[in-house]
This record gives sequence, C-alpha cells and structure tokens, in this order.
Amino acid sequence: MTIRVALAGAGAFGIKHLDGIKNIDGVEVVSLISRDLEKTKEVAAQYGIGHVGTELGDSLALKEVDAVILCTPTQMHARQAIACLQAGKHVQVEIPLADSLRGALEVAATQEQTGLVAMCGHTRRFNPSHQYVRQQIAAGKFNIQQMDVQTFFFRRSNMNALGQPRSWTDHLLWHHAAHTVDLFAYQCGSPIVKANAVQGPIHPTLGIAMDMSIQLKAANGAICTLSLSFNNDGPLGTFFRYIGDSATYIARYDDLFNGKEEKIDVSQVAVSMNGIELQDREFFAAIREGRAPNSAVAQVLPCYQVLHDLEQQLNAP
Repeated sequence: MTIRVALAGAGAFGIKHLDGIKNIDGVEVVSLISRDLEKTKEVAAQYGIGHVGTELGDSLALKEVDAVILCTPTQMHARQAIACLQAGKHVQVEIPLADSLRGALEVAATQEQTGLVAMCGHTRRFNPSHQYVRQQIAAGKFNIQQMDVQTFFFRRSNMNALGQPRSWTDHLLWHHAAHTVDLFAYQCGSPIVKANAVQGPIHPTLGIAMDMSIQLKAANGAICTLSLSFNNDGPLGTFFRYIGDSATYIARYDDLFNGKEEKIDVSQVAVSMNGIELQDREFFAAIREGRAPNSAVAQVLPCYQVLHDLEQQLNAP
C-alpha cells in the first residue's frame, strides 16, 4: 500500500522532509501547500508533486491523501493538527506541537477521539547521535549525570534557516527549548521534577526574549543546563554535551563525538544518518502497523507541561 502524503509548508523544514521522504519506499507526496503559490509551484515541480495550493483545506479535501506533515508556523500547529485529524488524516506536526499547554491537550484529546496516528517532530529522539547514547543507557553502560546544552542562533532580524524573511516569529521557549526538555526526560527515562528559567530583555519589535537560561532536574537525580540565544553571532544550532558516569558525548545533530572531540561512528545505529528521514520512517511505519509512534502526541505532553510551568514562572511579576 502506498501512503499518500500532503505536506504543508514549503520552507526550509518542508524541504528537509521532502528530501527524507525520497528515500522511503511506498510513500508518495501528492500535495504541497504553502503561502507563496509561485514558490510552492517551483518546489512541487522539483519534487514531482502534482497538487499545489495555498490553503491546508485544499489538501484535506483530497480523498487520496492519507496523511499530512505540517511544517507551518508554530502558531498554527495545534489548530491545523486538529483539522487534519477531524478530516480523517494521520498527522505529523513539526515541533512544537503547540505554543500553549491548552493547545497541546486539545490535539491529544482529538487524537484519542479519532484513533489516528498523531506524532510530533521531536527530532532529537531520532538523530543517530542521540539514539547511540540511548542504546548505551539501555545496555547499562552509561548513565547521565548532566546534560549541558547550547541552542544558539543569530536572529536579530526575522529570518528562517535558509536566510529568507519570516512572516512569523519563532520562540526560544516553545520551539527550541522543547527539543531539549523532551530529550532530557526521554534519555533519562525519568520525569522532570524541577524546572527553573530566567530570560533576558524582550526584543522591541519581535516581542520575545532573545536570551534564556533553563535548569532542569529529573526524578532520578540527573540535571540539565540549557542556554538559548538568538543573539549569537557564531556557530549556529544546538549542541548537546552528555556528561555521564562512564563517558562524555557531544551530539551535533546526527553526528556524535566523545569529550575529546573524536568522532564516534554512528552509521550502524539506524538505516539512515538523517534524523528527519528516520522520524518520517517512524511516522509511516506507525500508520502501516496501526500503532502509536515514538514521539506520539500523548508521549510528548509532559514536555509541554514543563514549558507551560516555565512560562508561568517567566511571566510572574
């Protein structure tokens, strides 16, 4: 059975998904939706996608569409994920699931009502680097004492990962911190029991804090220190240092190094060295097998509870 997919969002991340899906058998992208019709047509022509449009409803109206991948602005995620489920389509929504706890809970409730596959793109669960560390933990060879994480971008103007102007504002807490908050609890196999945050000044035009510091503690005693900035004029991205009882690991997306910066071969960890492709493979496998995927909406809800609690803390007078 071919799974026919609609993809919403032809920006930097939408293209990463299209590149990953090309390597997956039995999956065809049949519809591409994005705000800029001309740009959408260009991308669709490049990837051989037959249907283009500017409204998600155009894709949801297509009977042949089985599943939708949402790579749209954060503020739309919850509403669009619910619309997909109510239209009878499986859905994978890029991180974050929502920009509020209420939105995340509403998506989870709709998934439960429909019984369809609803997954959130918590990509760090799928990167071969982090999978390798997880396998070491599962084998009893490594235990996390501390994760030290830096999420650094240079976004003093509102640009996307391709250097193109954005029509919406990204968010350090609800988007970028979500990766680490979820990964920390996931790798520790232990819930977060303590969370603190401080933030720098609010940007006068973007209306968000450009710098943030977060501390987490898991029930098993492990701690996490997360520094986030949109002001960093240097190497961009998120860099994870796992400090454990038997080793130190540094994960840079799909690549892994030891504490001495010697590269670790993670090519045998999974069928691909591309975390986005592995994430998509899990989504389609869960649809085929009629099961909940890793990073199912219900599984990631604790992350959004922590983000909500941190937001309350940051907004307190």
